[in-house]
Amino acid sequence: MQSTTKSLFKKYKTGVLFFLPFFILFVLFIVVPVVVAIGLSFTNYNLLEAPKFVGLTNYKLLFTMDDVFMIAFKNTMTFSLIAGPITFFASFILAWLINQLRLRNAFALAFYAPSITSGIAMSVVWLYIFSSDRYGLINDLLFKIGVINQPVLWNLSEDTLLPVIIVIYAWMGMGTGFLVFLAGLQNVSAELYEAGMIDGIKNKFQELVHITIPQMKPQLLFSAINTIIAAFAVFDIAVGFAGMPSPNYAAHTLVAHLYDYAFIRFEMGYASAVACVLFFITFFLGRICMRLFSSKDD
Repeated sequence: MQSTTKSLFKKYKTGVLFFLPFFILFVLFIVVPVVVAIGLSFTNYNLLEAPKFVGLTNYKLLFTMDDVFMIAFKNTMTFSLIAGPITFFASFILAWLINQLRLRNAFALAFYAPSITSGIAMSVVWLYIFSSDRYGLINDLLFKIGVINQPVLWNLSEDTLLPVIIVIYAWMGMGTGFLVFLAGLQNVSAELYEAGMIDGIKNKFQELVHITIPQMKPQLLFSAINTIIAAFAVFDIAVGFAGMPSPNYAAHTLVAHLYDYAFIRFEMGYASAVACVLFFITFFLGRICMRLFSSKDD
């Protein structure tokens, strides 16, 4: 057994040495924090005293006593189920359309730029657009065309907060997915399209369904998982636009709830329980995406 291991190491030594730095960093900064957070979620820990084991108490409090957590859970699920698919499909459709244009590089820059801008900075811009007074751009336009006779309280009303944040997120979140899809589209071999025309494919839609999408499963998987993680991790946009806490917790998310308990109240055990719930939700949805977009044949 040892001789086999040594021979394998000698054979793949270069690859192992290149892989080792990433593996060490992955373990230190991903695996270890996740394991520690899971362990802390079963404790009462305030950073000043040693953690005290409390079993499932934190989870019981989350789901039975913490009304704000349930509001945050509902808001996050609603946000993710609406904003996530919108961002994913819009990114793909726009990338597919723009890939057929000559100026696709300029369009790629225009769509990608918002995604690398700070969420707080962009919230300031959108606060001006959706300002709750008469001088906000949206309210001013609605006044001029006679749709309203008093300002809409975009960032103060619990009825409008979440829809506006979904719009802001969809606009900002399309950049990365758009770029990934655009790169994937450019890597689809032109020979496949030529072969498809010979086999009877007659239009762009048939090309999309029978050639493009099957060839882009890796990019679809990558973008789907990124979209899920980003949607469930929304925080800075919501806080920048609605404040913390938002009116009646209408825009309160799981990450905001985690931040509240971890860095304002310093209840790290309880915050770790929130983080674990968020982790397992995203992990479960990620596994679903793995099954949907797996490139392996069943």
